[in-house]
Amino acid sequence: MKLYFELLKHPVFTMKHVKQYYDNIESARSAVKRLIKSGLVVKIRNNLYTCISGETDAPLANRYQIAGAITPTSYLSHHSEIEYYGISDQIFYEVYVSSKCNEGIETVKYSGGVRIADRERAVIDSIKDLDKIAGLEEVIDNIQAVSVLREKRMLAYLECYDNQFLYQKTGFLLKSQQERIGLSNEFFQICKNRIGHSKRYLTKDYKEGKYDTVWRLVVPEQMNYLKNEGVRHEL
Repeated sequence: MKLYFELLKHPVFTMKHVKQYYDNIESARSAVKRLIKSGLVVKIRNNLYTCISGETDAPLANRYQIAGAITPTSYLSHHSEIEYYGISDQIFYEVYVSSKCNEGIETVKYSGGVRIADRERAVIDSIKDLDKIAGLEEVIDNIQAVSVLREKRMLAYLECYDNQFLYQKTGFLLKSQQERIGLSNEFFQICKNRIGHSKRYLTKDYKEGKYDTVWRLVVPEQMNYLKNEGVRHEL
């Protein structure tokens, strides 16, 4: 039971945590097996466990803590980071995690190990995967949910991904919000300088629309940038 109370300090733990209480890994594994058999610990996946709470009889770790422990560099992303910040009006049943481009990732204080991107990274990631995960309407909602974006961080994440199409989409989607979110003319000039000469559709969901000559994008005829204008959330 002493080991169980020690492990309760970690919402999610691995054999590395357990081994510090034993002389060898085999003894540590045997101890964990006994706890699992006793119903005090459950296995999440290989080398990833959580305790069962004595108060609730439920797993101690929540889905955000589990997601942040999948790999040493994993963090909440896309839907899940927006949901964690508490600004989404939608309920998602999947938890999205990423592990590439580790810039702008932080561990939330007093969260039990939840790793998440900052607000600038959240915006860039949602724009980057507009067609894969989010969708245009949700991306616009995410942009509307932020107040001020830190320009240097935005440029750092764009540079990290180094993708012409991302520069195009970012410049186009943020330009109408420039004054509100605090981005300079220089920011958009940098985006323009990196878009190359390719002409693309903003999203695969709309194959017809108008052509934006500045950003070289075919965009829907009516872009609902100002949806819920009277409601402002802070990320």
